[in-house]
Amino acid sequence: MTEQGFPAAQIDTSRPHPARMYDYYLGGWDNYEVDREAAQRVVDLLPDIIPAARANRDFLGRAVRFLAANGIRQFIDIGTGIPTSPNTHEVAHSISPEIRVAYVDNDPIVATHAGAKLTGSGNTGFFLGDARDPRSILEHPTIGELIDFGRPVGLMLVALLHFVKDEEDPAGIVATLRDALPAGSHLVLSHATADFHASDLPGVYKVYEGATATLNTRSYDQVLALFDGFEILDPGLVQVPAWRPDGDGPTPEEISRVGFYGAVARKL
Repeated sequence: MTEQGFPAAQIDTSRPHPARMYDYYLGGWDNYEVDREAAQRVVDLLPDIIPAARANRDFLGRAVRFLAANGIRQFIDIGTGIPTSPNTHEVAHSISPEIRVAYVDNDPIVATHAGAKLTGSGNTGFFLGDARDPRSILEHPTIGELIDFGRPVGLMLVALLHFVKDEEDPAGIVATLRDALPAGSHLVLSHATADFHASDLPGVYKVYEGATATLNTRSYDQVLALFDGFEILDPGLVQVPAWRPDGDGPTPEEISRVGFYGAVARKL
């Protein structure tokens, strides 16, 4: 169920792409020189971006595992990014191979890897789509093939909405997606914030101004507002390493380095 027909010529290598920069932060190789240069500039300005990106990725895994263990059998992962194992379906299928996952991203480079890394194990699909047009995502044929909106869905918006400008209405995007979901569905959302690294961020914003999407950090209250219509589960909206950590959990110093809020919430 992978979209085909996206030749490499459609991949924009003239400007850095946030998903490919994120891949660099995670230690991946699916990026271009323009992405590596921009990402390294961010690392030089904000070294904590490396542990933050990894903590955010770990949060995704714990959240998917939690939802799958509690009966969610279908996921929509918007803003998938460059496939970095373990992916949503790999975590979910460790609980139940029957779980269905629809991946969505707006970068054609993700499509070039989807067949091998995202859709090779069954019950998964990928298509190109833009979160700023949520209705087109909901109406896409791949969603129709994989997702039954009569049953609870796990909606993944992980490290995505900070690339949506205020004027593009991130809350409206979430609301449109929320209204399509049945009761008992869950939202997994993480978002970059300037609440902990404000003095380091002006240069980081400037780097992203040259990328295909700008960085739009938001405060705790602004991120909290994105969960309107959902009941946030314990431990609430927290820095992502503090969300149901494995083992003894992170130290306060480790948590302090991560400028990402995250939570899992249920639609009533």
